[in-house]
Amino acid sequence: MEKKVYLDNAAATPVRKEVIEEMMPFFDAEFGNPSTVYDMGSRIKAVVDVQRAKVAELIGARPEEIIFTSGGTEANNLAIKGIAFAHRKKGNHIIVAATEHHSVLNSARFFERLDYEVTFLKVDEYGLVDPQRIRELIRPETILISIAYASNEIGTIQPIAKIAEVCKDKGVFFHTDGVATVGNIPVDVKQLGVDLLSLSGIPLEAPKGTGALYFRKGLRLMPLLHGGIQESGRRGGTENVPGIVGLGKAAELTLQELPQKMRHVKVLRDKLVSGVIESIESVKLTGHPETRLPGHASFCVQAIEGEALVFMLSSEGIYVNTGSACASKALKTSPVLLAIGIPPELAQGSIVFTLDVTNTEEDIDYVLEKLPFVVGRLRSMSPLWGKKETAQASS
Repeated sequence: MEKKVYLDNAAATPVRKEVIEEMMPFFDAEFGNPSTVYDMGSRIKAVVDVQRAKVAELIGARPEEIIFTSGGTEANNLAIKGIAFAHRKKGNHIIVAATEHHSVLNSARFFERLDYEVTFLKVDEYGLVDPQRIRELIRPETILISIAYASNEIGTIQPIAKIAEVCKDKGVFFHTDGVATVGNIPVDVKQLGVDLLSLSGIPLEAPKGTGALYFRKGLRLMPLLHGGIQESGRRGGTENVPGIVGLGKAAELTLQELPQKMRHVKVLRDKLVSGVIESIESVKLTGHPETRLPGHASFCVQAIEGEALVFMLSSEGIYVNTGSACASKALKTSPVLLAIGIPPELAQGSIVFTLDVTNTEEDIDYVLEKLPFVVGRLRSMSPLWGKKETAQASS
């Protein structure tokens, strides 16, 4: 039987059996609409409220501060557009990091077409944002700042609490995209001091198409989906009850198991990082070497194409990614890697490993056995590598 090693958990995860079992009754036996007034509906509404409390507990929020969404992308859109539209009279300036997810960057660019001003904040070589630089960029008309808690592409964790302090001092709303962190490291919105935080069900091993937005109590937020009174009037449309139940159960399990998961994946990550650097020449670890997600390892490999590397590894039963999961099919140079100063020709060789508790040391051993061979094979066909070897021989 061919070995299969899945190391692309930022893109998708298998839904846990316990989560599936919890969801099943809500596809048929308990199919009522939570907005109806009779007992079938009120029973489902009570179930939804329980799940809201579970998700809130995971991130240290109140249940009434949670809006269920279709995932991290919708949560990011609702945060940025909801604040920018609701507070247009206050100002028209938005600040986002240059390394944000496309759902944040493109939401910000959307407002440029509506005569808002957007500042795309530069980062350092590790992808870190400087809180002092944010303070300098805030203007009287600045209404919103959005900085991801961590990057799914390079793994760097931002000093969110310090940035939140700056925003609070200046009276500016602060949103963080927490998709890469919730489920991978402890997250407490009150300790962080953020006004809004997005999360996705994927890192929790919940169903795809589930997520939530935390918004601080008392915050004014314009809905994107206008309809009924669902989600306290902030998101119209009949609730995805099975998905919400799955997200709630996954949040409950994550809260119990997160410390064990973090210890497990960090050991595997460190083994992977040291093994790759020792066994392959001309490879660069991207992101911060220490202040990064415990189950994240990302590299740029000189003289090869990341897409070709991903394809050839998949033929060996190893599944990884190149760049962000949402951008890799576009075959464009990663804006995140360019923002941290990686030359375009090196950025083309991006490879990203995201680990989960289901991964083992045997998985890492198998990757370290196959990866150097695959890289060597691709480099043997690369004119860029041929030029490098020729230059070395003549020097």
